[in-house]
Amino acid sequence: MTRTAIISDRRITGLSAAVIAELVAEVGPLWHERHARLASRPRKRAVGAGAKHRLVFVDRMLPTLVHLRHGITHDVLACWFGVDRSTVTRAVGEVRALLAERGCTISSDVRLRTLAEAIGHLGETGRTGIIDGTEIRVRRSAVGRKDRDKFISGKNKQNAVKAMVLTNGRGRLFCSPTRPGSCTDITHARELGLVKLLADGPAVEILADAGYQGLGAQTGGRVVTPPRRKFKKNPPDWYEEMHERQRKARSSRRIRVEHGIAHLKNWRALARYLGRRERMDDTVQAVAGLLSQQQTADRVLARQT
Repeated sequence: MTRTAIISDRRITGLSAAVIAELVAEVGPLWHERHARLASRPRKRAVGAGAKHRLVFVDRMLPTLVHLRHGITHDVLACWFGVDRSTVTRAVGEVRALLAERGCTISSDVRLRTLAEAIGHLGETGRTGIIDGTEIRVRRSAVGRKDRDKFISGKNKQNAVKAMVLTNGRGRLFCSPTRPGSCTDITHARELGLVKLLADGPAVEILADAGYQGLGAQTGGRVVTPPRRKFKKNPPDWYEEMHERQRKARSSRRIRVEHGIAHLKNWRALARYLGRRERMDDTVQAVAGLLSQQQTADRVLARQT
């Protein structure tokens, strides 16, 4: 009954039944293969000894999807499925890592797993890319850790990690690995290798906000950022009108990436992350992959109807 209720109502996982079926068919064999590889190691016990898996793969994936979508604790999920909390914790850790490896679905036959693949896809399709950084709140580091201050965001004055979201003009998104919240947007882009990819790769136009000012000169003008204000005090009326028109025009072109970030934050795991920061990258990549696959499935269904 729990399985049927979760699959039948899209509000629980954020995914349709058809997409969940595709995930089971794709990720299930990978999980079984990994489990078989671990079971084939030299044993110190007799075959058949040790703890048994009390959840089949479908019942291991569904708690993971619910946890990512709504941030429900492992204790509650264990009550739903009638198992111990440690069983759910292990299931979420295994399935989340497999979901993170799938990449972001751009179309039925295209998936992007790295920033280089995303830039290459933009060059092949001739579309304009849009980038923006987003911060995800995390728990405060323990007292005495050397890197405790690295996660304090200078913008929001909170403990956070930062990810860069890249979309094209149609809203197909790609999400990068995370960095501590003290890292600025432009530094994060440089550390991801965006400058080198744009300088050595195809001629791609990337729209960015003021946080990326300076990348345009390093990439030969391929990163387009807002110009700096010429009048900081008492600007003339004609300049204010021109600046406002340009600002609205840039905002209307960049709205796709803002919508993409909003859709990501609808998943509770990315609104405020309460788990271990070491698993943050897997969580971000898993949510981005699931969201992009559902959006692709919705567009295919809309064209068919």
